[in-house]
Formats: sequence, C-alpha cells, structure tokens
Amino acid sequence: MVENRLVGMKSRGVYETPGGTILFTAARELESLTLDRETMQVKDSLALKYAELVYAGRWFDPLRESMDAFMGKITEKTTGSVTVKLYKGSVSVTSRTSPYSLYRQDISSFESGKMYDQADAAGFIRLYGLPMKVRAMLEKGI
Repeated sequence: MVENRLVGMKSRGVYETPGGTILFTAARELESLTLDRETMQVKDSLALKYAELVYAGRWFDPLRESMDAFMGKITEKTTGSVTVKLYKGSVSVTSRTSPYSLYRQDISSFESGKMYDQADAAGFIRLYGLPMKVRAMLEKGI
C-alpha cells in the first residue's frame, strides 16, 4: 500500500495481519448483532480518529483514553460466538450468535404483524421525508 506519513511524505509498505483480519471480521459480526445502526456509525467514525492518534504516537493522549472508555461502554454486550471459514487468504462468516443479539425474528418479520405493522411505514415515511418536502415547497415558493 502507499500511505501518507505524518510528516507529509508518501511511502510504500506491505502489512500482513491474518490473525488480526480474522479477529476483526469476527468482532465486526458480533457488533452487527449487538449494536444499533447509529452507534455503529459513531464507532466507525471514531475508529478513524483513534487510528490517527495511535499512528501519530499519541497513545497517552486523554482523547485516546476517553475514546477507549466510550468503546468499552458501547461494546459491553458485544459477546458471543462466530464461526468463520478460511479459504485461500479470505475469511467468511458462516454463523454468529450472541445472548445480547438485537435481532429478533419475531419482531423483525414483515409477515407476522405482531410488533411491526406495515401500515406504520406510511406515517414514518411521511415524517422522515418532511424536511425534504418543506425544502421542495420553499424552492417552489409555496
């Protein structure tokens, strides 16, 4: 890979972390079960800043320590079991389970109608799209 060094020059490097890749893939799968979408988005954006801090040698920075506390808090329930398949340098997940999984088939089924009624979607779509509707009205002078 070609990377941007902290001092501004570009350099080439080859990094291989097969064990890290497997662990990262498994952890990511557990997070997909145990974290909601918004938390995952914030975690992902902070992960980039975290990497920058560590790369710049700022391990003892209070910001890095604060980010550790945040990551520890949001991943308290990120535990479970992941089965992976390794083949010719690739890793694929074949199963994952967690006692804290946010996925519930009885809730997320579109067919049963017990917790989710498709009629609810119409109201949600109207409310969620309201800012765009107001913008369109302003552009038309309404």
